Amino acid sequence: MGESKEIRKKIENLRKYLYDLIEQNKNLFAAEVVRVSQELDKVLNEYNSIIKKQIA
Repeated sequence: MGESKEIRKKIENLRKYLYDLIEQNKNLFAAEVVRVSQELDKVLNEYNSIIKKQIA
């Protein structure tokens, strides 16, 4: 259960950082915005995999 909690915290931090970047850049296509968005996608996929394993 600790692993999923750790990943949820990482998701929360990445989301906050992404929102801040968008607010600063006002451009969804800025390189750093895209990079962080892709990183968030990877972490969300990882979290979904962990949850699926816990359910199965």
